[in-house]
Amino acid sequence: MPFRLVFWPLFLVGIWGCGNVDYRPLALGEEGEIQVVIDSALWQGPVGDALRAALGYYVQTLPNPEPLFTLRPLEPRTQDALNQVKKFKNVLFVAALSDSGRVSRLVQQAFSAEALQVVQQGTAAIVPRHDLWRRRQLVYFIVASTDTQLVAAIREGALRLREAFAEASRERLTAEMFEKGRQQALEDTLMAHHGFAVNVQHDYLIAIDTTRFVWLRRILPDTWRSLFVYYEEGADPAKLTPAWIYATRDSLARHYLQGNAGGFVQIDYRQPLETRAINFLGRYGYETRGLWHMVTLMPDGQLLPAGMGGPFVNYAFYDQASGRIYMIDGMVFAPGFTKREFLRQMEAIAYTFRTREEEAAAQPAIP
Repeated sequence: MPFRLVFWPLFLVGIWGCGNVDYRPLALGEEGEIQVVIDSALWQGPVGDALRAALGYYVQTLPNPEPLFTLRPLEPRTQDALNQVKKFKNVLFVAALSDSGRVSRLVQQAFSAEALQVVQQGTAAIVPRHDLWRRRQLVYFIVASTDTQLVAAIREGALRLREAFAEASRERLTAEMFEKGRQQALEDTLMAHHGFAVNVQHDYLIAIDTTRFVWLRRILPDTWRSLFVYYEEGADPAKLTPAWIYATRDSLARHYLQGNAGGFVQIDYRQPLETRAINFLGRYGYETRGLWHMVTLMPDGQLLPAGMGGPFVNYAFYDQASGRIYMIDGMVFAPGFTKREFLRQMEAIAYTFRTREEEAAAQPAIP
């Protein structure tokens, strides 16, 4: 039987309900967790392995490997247990129609008879639903006729699933981080002086604001986070390569991101470094993830690690409207803490980027 995979905007029926009711409560749970509703036999076999490889693999660009998402397998056996599942931010239902387990029966109730027939004929389905039961919630259904087809669907849809849950987390974080205490006057200053802005939380400060470079910092007693933005005018987009990104980041960090004892920040090339081409808010660019560390320049010219370090995420992209190349870089220093969610906060700030041209285009026309 031929295998096909589709991402269907299906309407779910029966017990699942629908509607966008404004007074529904917000979804609950940890931001980096996905509740996986799945029969235990599937979780413990190849289907579970495929899910862990797609969504729960360990990120190597953190000081200590942490999973991309923490997967929490659940097999609700009562209606009350199912109602609890409906409260969470990220929920993933996984079922094979050939199975006789409770989760498979639940999922079959969620699809129309026509949709189930298509799946039984060999077309696996990955179905997203936003705000299905609560606000700021993302629910996915992955359903196939057999376990084997389910594994194939998960593997084929892995990138899209990762990006969807990452985007949902970023949007929730953005709402939570900036609902109160946002420094809009500081954002206006960035726009006036540099022609761009990002959202600024209440406890960030400007550490450096100079020609084509701005450094924002949030300093707490036991951690700090920082984000810098650099841009080049009249830039050639052809220069935007991984090699240019690494060299430019190191050059900027050496000049601006200096420690109290004379050291400076540099990419830690001893550790994994990952760069991939992305669409950053409609712009061609790259995302780079890796580790930074503080180094000291020795008299013989060698760089000696100074012991301080952490993860970073870097976005470099070309903005055609302004003719600029931008670099946005978020760094985390949090000894003794897990770093995954701190880094997600830096992503959220970066994705609030906008330019003067975009703000002007968004203004309503004056009659």
